Amino acid sequence: MTAPAMSGTARVSAPSARRSRLVPQLTGWGFVFPATLVIVGLSLFPAVWALLLSLRDGDLLTGGDFVGLANYGDMLGDAELAAAAGHTLLYTVLFVPGSVVLGLALALALNLKIRLIGFYRTCFFVPYVVSAAATGILSNFVFDPDFGIVNAGLKALGLPAMGFLQDPDQAMLTLVAISLWGGVGMPAVVYLAALQDIPRMLIEAARVDGGAGRHVLRHVVLPQLRPATVFLLIWQTITALQLFDLVYTTTKGQPLDSTTTIVFYLYRQAFQLFHSGYGTAIAYVLFIVTLAVSGAVLWRGAK
Repeated sequence: MTAPAMSGTARVSAPSARRSRLVPQLTGWGFVFPATLVIVGLSLFPAVWALLLSLRDGDLLTGGDFVGLANYGDMLGDAELAAAAGHTLLYTVLFVPGSVVLGLALALALNLKIRLIGFYRTCFFVPYVVSAAATGILSNFVFDPDFGIVNAGLKALGLPAMGFLQDPDQAMLTLVAISLWGGVGMPAVVYLAALQDIPRMLIEAARVDGGAGRHVLRHVVLPQLRPATVFLLIWQTITALQLFDLVYTTTKGQPLDSTTTIVFYLYRQAFQLFHSGYGTAIAYVLFIVTLAVSGAVLWRGAK
């Protein structure tokens, strides 16, 4: 009698155990399903739709005809796209290392124990949280060749006025300077957090062994900041390759198309000239380039 009773108990408890495991899983899916639906609806579906759109020659109103990879092939002979890619590359080469190096210098300074350090940290981070559109509108007044405060200061010092955003030779450099002012807060905060995570005993041991300040920085601090540096290089590179809002609110690609970046050129093709298929193809190529660059930085940083 004992064995059959135990067998019956096992048969009854097995479904109960499965239900007890299934209920928490269903409850969890019930909580995450709305967010999952939003992500799929706002991210995956538009990405697939855009891929299909890049294979057609239609505009934003009509479907157009299926042209396969013709839009991608047209990019090879597009001189304006090549120029926009050159402008984007120049901006990336100047902005990414500049923001990382300045962010590290600021983090080292903000890591010191001085009075009002919290106030200083806030001041350097505030420009980052300000929208790029607001930054661009403000920059139009600051760098105005006739009434801007920068040229007013140059004139007060007896120096010639500059063209800044209205000079083809200075416009991109001015955009880099504006971006550094607004974007250096991100690297500073990341590096500051990484600096505070370095064990104090490690630094003190290096100093006890006779290491000078610059040697401790080079051989102890910087290696500990390697993961933060890799993250910032990837993040800032993605930010630079996707530059649009600052260009739109300041120069709109001018003067003489000297500040037309890839994303702004994409916007012009898709939403001004209504070449949505071609614009989407540019977007997908930019995505592949961004993914490749990020992967290369991540692989190099892991070595």
